[in-house]
Formats: sequence, structure tokens, C-alpha cells
Amino acid sequence: MSKTTAAITAVGAYVPDFVLSNQVLETLVDTNDEWITSRTGIKERRLLKEEGKGTSYLAIKAAQNLIEKSNINPEEIDMVIVATATPDMLVASTGVYVATQIGAVNAFAYDLQAACSSFLFGMSTAAAYIESGRYKKVLLIGADKMSSIIDYTDRATCIIFGDGAGAVLFEPNHEGLGLQDEFLRSDGIGREFLKIDAGGSILPPSEETVKNRQHFVFQDGKTVFKYAVSGMADVSEKIMQRNNLTQDDVDWLVAHQANKRIIDATSSRMGVDDSKVLINIEKYGNTTSATLPLLLSDFEHKFKKGDNLIFAAFGGGFTWGSIFLKWAYDKK
Repeated sequence: MSKTTAAITAVGAYVPDFVLSNQVLETLVDTNDEWITSRTGIKERRLLKEEGKGTSYLAIKAAQNLIEKSNINPEEIDMVIVATATPDMLVASTGVYVATQIGAVNAFAYDLQAACSSFLFGMSTAAAYIESGRYKKVLLIGADKMSSIIDYTDRATCIIFGDGAGAVLFEPNHEGLGLQDEFLRSDGIGREFLKIDAGGSILPPSEETVKNRQHFVFQDGKTVFKYAVSGMADVSEKIMQRNNLTQDDVDWLVAHQANKRIIDATSSRMGVDDSKVLINIEKYGNTTSATLPLLLSDFEHKFKKGDNLIFAAFGGGFTWGSIFLKWAYDKK
């Protein structure tokens, strides 16, 4: 009997309508389009502006897009994982609500949080469930409403992040396609460099924490950039070496869209040609857990069955890693 691997068989996505351009940001903070573009590669990002709508709204929309495109019955989904750094609320799982709202009534669901590596780590988790033989259809959604935790008076962070969601369906494969290998890492040294100070169990919300703007993302940009460049490049190179892949064997680099310079450094280290590097950061900014599935959705039409995809991500904590996956279908 051939080995069971976990393959992506469907993709969906959603981004909000509201566009926050660099030109608009120029009116909010001391910055300009040239500065933002040259340092990050970002031209605009999408924000979810509707009141009372959170990450679950984005996740539901992306999941519904996948369900409609693939014509799958949501009742057949065994499991839903929502990878996110911005859950709707504490305690009540966003994933559970999303599963119910999309009609995945036979699935169990939960959230997975590893900052910008959440979706990448979720791929590993989803694949393990499929490979175990216990589950046939695992829906993995990466969704974040980053605008809910960004201080739009802080030019160090407000230029970077946007809102969005993407979803993929993992199913068993017996042709040797799907997830082949992974190299995932984490290091608690990163705790102080990318975080939200207040709102957790160490520093619960108070009048003072709100006044001190401690419920917004803080990022030590230079330190995070340095670790991200070396981390993403290292693991991507390692996964190639471990699987005897040359630069010609890699069809696509699917890298977390945090900063164009980090992506360039990673592809350069791998020796992968620019034409194989997927980029959409200029349209969406850093959507955290949603960057990888949004890339898959935007470029799905380019993938061919059997293509070698290398995924790479780096996130707060620190968390980072790379995954080697063989694409399982040609888009109809």
C-alpha cells in the first residue's frame, strides 16, 4: 500500500474592500511612499473597517470562497484549524465559531497561534492529522485582523500590517504529492522584540495600560529584521539540502510577506531565480497568518501538478521554519 501524504486540494481567500494606501498613511504619520516602498515593498494594505466584525469574519469569507470554488460539502470537513494572532476574543475559540458558521458541523476546531509562522505551523499540524489516517479533510485557515492591534500613530508598525484571510484544504494523497518535509524552529529570545505588552495574564487590561497604549503591537524592527533574514534563509537552504534539491528543482518560493528585502535575502541564499519568487506584499502588506494562503490563492493559476514549492516564514516569539510541498493539481 502506498504511503499516505497530505496534499493541498483546494484554496480560497478573502481581503476587505477598504484600501489603505501609502499616500493615505502620509497624512497620518511622518512618512512617504518612496520611503515605505524602498524599505518594505508595500504600496497598500486592506483593512476591515466594519464595526463588530473581527478575524472570524475574514476566516469565514475565505473558507466560503474555498467551499464554493471546490464544490465541497462542508459537512464532510473533519477538522478546522484557524491560524491567527488576532482571535475574536480570549477564551472562546475563533476556529470553533468559524466551523459552525460555515456549516462544518461534523468537524472539531481550534486556534493555532505562532505569530507570523501560524499558517506554516498549521500546515505541519494539518498534514500530521491526514497522515495519521484518522482524518480525510482538514481545513486550514490563516486569518488576521491586524488593524485591531496596530497603533496608527506609530510609523514603525502602521506601514507594515494589513487584514486578510486565506484557506486551504488538506486531503490524503497516494501519488507522492503534498507535504514532503518540514524544518520548524522556535526560540524564546524573541519575546521582547515583537509583542503586545498588555492584555495577557502578566499585565491584564487596566485604565493605565490603555492610556499607555500598551495594547498595540510593539516591534524592534532592526532586531526582528536581522533574525528574520538569517532564520528564513537558513531553514530554506536546509530543506533544499536535506531533500537534494537544486535551485533548478524549486519551482516556486512561497515566502511570508513581511518585507521584500527579507524575501530577496531568502531567495538569494537559495539561489532561486526572481521569476520563481511569489510576491504580493505590494497589495496587502503583512497580513501575518494570511500571507502564505493569500499567495497560494493569487498564484494558483500558475501551479502545475508535481511542482516543488518551498514555504518559508518567520514570526514573533521567535518562530520560523520551512516546508517542502509538491503541488497536487492543475487548476481547472
